[in-house]
Amino acid sequence: MIPIEKVKLLLIKHQDIEKELSSGKLDANNFKDKSKEYSELNEIVPYAKKYLNFEKEKKDLDNIVNDKAADKEMILLAKKELAELISNKDINENKIKIFLLPKDEDDKKNAIVEIRAGTGGLEATLFCSDLFKMYEKVCAKKKWKVEIINISKSDAGGFKEIIFNVLGNDIYSYLKYESGVHRVQRVPETETQGRVHTSAATVAVLPEVEDIDIKIKDSDLRIDVFRAGGPGGQSVNTTDSAVRITHLPSGVVVSQQDEKSQHKNKAKALKILRARVYEAEKRKKDKERSQDRKSQIGSGDRSERIRTYNFPQGRVTDHRINLTLHKLEEFLSGEIHEEMNESLRLKEQNLKLMELN
Repeated sequence: MIPIEKVKLLLIKHQDIEKELSSGKLDANNFKDKSKEYSELNEIVPYAKKYLNFEKEKKDLDNIVNDKAADKEMILLAKKELAELISNKDINENKIKIFLLPKDEDDKKNAIVEIRAGTGGLEATLFCSDLFKMYEKVCAKKKWKVEIINISKSDAGGFKEIIFNVLGNDIYSYLKYESGVHRVQRVPETETQGRVHTSAATVAVLPEVEDIDIKIKDSDLRIDVFRAGGPGGQSVNTTDSAVRITHLPSGVVVSQQDEKSQHKNKAKALKILRARVYEAEKRKKDKERSQDRKSQIGSGDRSERIRTYNFPQGRVTDHRINLTLHKLEEFLSGEIHEEMNESLRLKEQNLKLMELN
């Protein structure tokens, strides 16, 4: 049962924001934030009203059903409405519970995605490239902007590593479910015997953070500059434009050499470093809160194997929810990625609801 007072507060908050929006006293930024909050509350208000009116409606219908002087047709209709009212109570309660679940403060943030080739040699780098193309298509479909931060190419034309920024609305809430080890089973182009090989790539999705989200002291950073070149460098520079930044307290190290400007490389490296340090701190806090984080499907250990892409059988399987889709090509083209994401989101919600009960 959800406390009645808690549900009433949702309606009061909805009314208060409605008055604020119509007052004309909010500046542009506050108006935008309040409008979004009002829109979110709008979705839950109908369920909240039905939940609050349940006892009164049930009492009225019970009176009709138990009224011996009432018309038979009226009693039958009341019984039907009563059964419907009772069955809808659980639906309304569940909707409100999901709305009241603690929100991930990072869900609305942009994301930094890092894809790295794992076991499998050159074939793993090609798979790394395939994953990037898949995310590119998903982002295009959702009208999200993709900005490449760093690329390290392999001799086969794939990526040893690619880091990119995704910008738009509620990015992290969607992409966080992609963190982990992605495994591919297929016959490589170089395989003459037609044998299926298994390769892997690691995906890390980090919320993009600003200085206000995490404070990093200049004294905690060691910044080294060097000449770009070799694997990962776009060209061999004649100036020390490449940058390596070490966060001394955590040991996080980020190198950046894609840009010819040392200033630009430093800015990109700091963006990645902030995200990695923030994520490490967040994981530490989560671990301290609970040793058993079963509800955290969206932020699991990135060393965990989360998904297998099997080309011979044309299927993709997510091991966290035991869901298999026999539409591999469509999945890689971003067409049915939403279906998998929605299943992961629902599973996480259900696990969190179980923790509340």
